Amino acid sequence: MTITTEQATWFAQTFAAIADNVERAVLGKRHVVELVLTAMLSEGHVLLEDVPGTGKTSLARAVAQSVQGTSTRIQFTPDLLPGDITGITVYDQKTGEFAFHAGPIFANIVLADEINRASPKTQSALLEVMEEGHVTIDGVTRSVGKPFLVIATQNPVEQAGTYRLPEAQLDRFLLRTSLGYPDHAATVRILGQAATPIDELAPIITPGALTGMAELAADVYVDALVLDYIARLVDATRSADEVRLGVSIRGALALTRATRARAAAQGRTFVTPDDVKRLAVAVLAHRLILHPEAEFDGVTAEAVIGQVLLDVAPPTRKDAP
Repeated sequence: MTITTEQATWFAQTFAAIADNVERAVLGKRHVVELVLTAMLSEGHVLLEDVPGTGKTSLARAVAQSVQGTSTRIQFTPDLLPGDITGITVYDQKTGEFAFHAGPIFANIVLADEINRASPKTQSALLEVMEEGHVTIDGVTRSVGKPFLVIATQNPVEQAGTYRLPEAQLDRFLLRTSLGYPDHAATVRILGQAATPIDELAPIITPGALTGMAELAADVYVDALVLDYIARLVDATRSADEVRLGVSIRGALALTRATRARAAAQGRTFVTPDDVKRLAVAVLAHRLILHPEAEFDGVTAEAVIGQVLLDVAPPTRKDAP
């Protein structure tokens, strides 16, 4: 069933209202805010590569406040254990039974701060929940509920004492982006305390309604020509000279889901090639593994995706249902 024009219009208005609300607390970062909301409505997760102090925690809290959701922050450190994230079962001597104590992963918005500072064993505790939306502890599977969004951060500058994220885990992030420093005008507004305190943000939508938005986004029409374009882009990453490992099929599916959400956010009932171009770098770049020689020469994954977008011709005809 394809989304209707009326539903697409409501979706776009609600999406804009949520983004406007978040931007009241996180000034000058509209593009990043929209990417995070796109990931949430695509039932994906976000990897933020940023230096400290750029507002990552504020972004996560502002999104949670806007959707009446719960938010938690996990500071990843070398001594963090998997149970510190997922929760543990503890024996209650009074009742003679084991009781489950939920970990911070049970929230709508989870900020995994400096995720690469934890050991690979602890990082792997996120794999099941990011992919399946539930955790299994002592043989019991527990759902974390919906909506569910992990915003993980890592510092791209200071690498001492860090563990590189495994490719399998990187592939589970729908997109990677960066907040970066605000521009001069936004900095002046922040210093002048123009940003709205997060606790004062009014909720825009309920978690249940947000889940309904995600279901609407999944019904956006994608023409066969656009699907062919996405497939050709993915194929091109696998044959690029600088690339040792190209985009997986999970990456192609992620790009398709993200373009559906973006199209609905624009008030359209169908995806266009421009939606694909707009999201390709954020969704695909972090999934590439480059040859060491290419990295040594200064080639970046973002540059490879940019070249692929230039080399692969988009469809010349756009169809709507």
